[in-house]
Amino acid sequence: MKKTLLAAALTVGFFGVAQAETSVTLYGILDGGIGYQKVSGSSSRTGAANTDIDGKRVGMINGIQSGNRWGLKGAEDLGDGLRAVFQLESGFDLGRGTHAQNDRLFGRQATLGLASDAWGQLDVGRQTNIGSKYFGAIDPFALGFDQANMGAAFTAVNTVRYDNMVMYQTPNFSGFQFGVGYSFNGDGSQSWDRDVAYVDPISGASTYNTKDANKKAITTGLRYANGPIAAALSYDQIKSGSVLTAGAGGTATASNNVTIRSWNLGAAYDFEVVKAHLAFGQTRNGLLQAATFGDRKDVGAFSAADGLKVNSYLVGLSAPIGNGKVMASWTMADPTSEPDNNPVGAEWKKQHIYSLGYTYNLSKRTNVYAIGSYAKNVHFLPDAKSTLVGLGLRHQF
Repeated sequence: MKKTLLAAALTVGFFGVAQAETSVTLYGILDGGIGYQKVSGSSSRTGAANTDIDGKRVGMINGIQSGNRWGLKGAEDLGDGLRAVFQLESGFDLGRGTHAQNDRLFGRQATLGLASDAWGQLDVGRQTNIGSKYFGAIDPFALGFDQANMGAAFTAVNTVRYDNMVMYQTPNFSGFQFGVGYSFNGDGSQSWDRDVAYVDPISGASTYNTKDANKKAITTGLRYANGPIAAALSYDQIKSGSVLTAGAGGTATASNNVTIRSWNLGAAYDFEVVKAHLAFGQTRNGLLQAATFGDRKDVGAFSAADGLKVNSYLVGLSAPIGNGKVMASWTMADPTSEPDNNPVGAEWKKQHIYSLGYTYNLSKRTNVYAIGSYAKNVHFLPDAKSTLVGLGLRHQF
């Protein structure tokens, strides 16, 4: 009994010392509700038979307004205005309690860095790109609400995350802030540079890698927020990676290393009774983070398509109503140039999304929401539509 009491006293003492030197915060968001989702049409660009994607679901929805998450963040004062900072954030499915972000433990963010009010902040680790940080004020739906998110048309701001990234952001100078980041491999572990076949000494398996196998990425941007004006500009590029794969007779074939590029420009102006939102962008040679429509995600992250050019547009409004806010937007993604390897007869159509939503605050941390969104020509398919209607509850802690 005495040993137990002594251990408890020592534990409390250690926690007291740690708290005096470092602040650590546990936080999170829980988002769930009831909704209806329907996807209809065809997955074919050429009108091929037996390609129907018709499906619907009525039941629980989760992570619609905000992705479900929990996290830890903290800072230690190092003196002279310098702080050591960290953030670990895990995404999960509220309905099943399972990990999100491809089953990563801290898939939403895992960073360690140094911060100063005078010179800014430097972070290393898995984190969102600059566009996903700076365009939240430009989108009426604040980069949330599933397919209503402007990221469904502007794939470079669709909560794009890069692994293995070093990022620097300046302090706020009279409303201006600049950020730049470099990822040594945007998706997965960094590969070794090898030009020839390599035989694993334990398993005996052969792997064929080449230099530039890593998906190296650059992200940068500038934002301005002062009074009624908010504006943002971003640029991203990522290499799709070049990997040698084993072929017949021991030969190796290299895949093309395509560089996907995207720039986006947007602004919002608050007239107090209503806030106007506008944005335009362009993505070349692929898509950075394609949206999911219902159960359809025909295009993966960092998908290369050499020659593809997509112009993206956003027009939106938001307005306070009582203790809540109404939001509305139209987005369009226009494939003005088809991929170089586009099959004969394959069509790429303009993707349109029309969305209307409302949030009502029950307290500072809890709100209810309603969302209705309709999309046609999803993923640029000639005959594919998606409808989402939902009512939800969101709590922040």
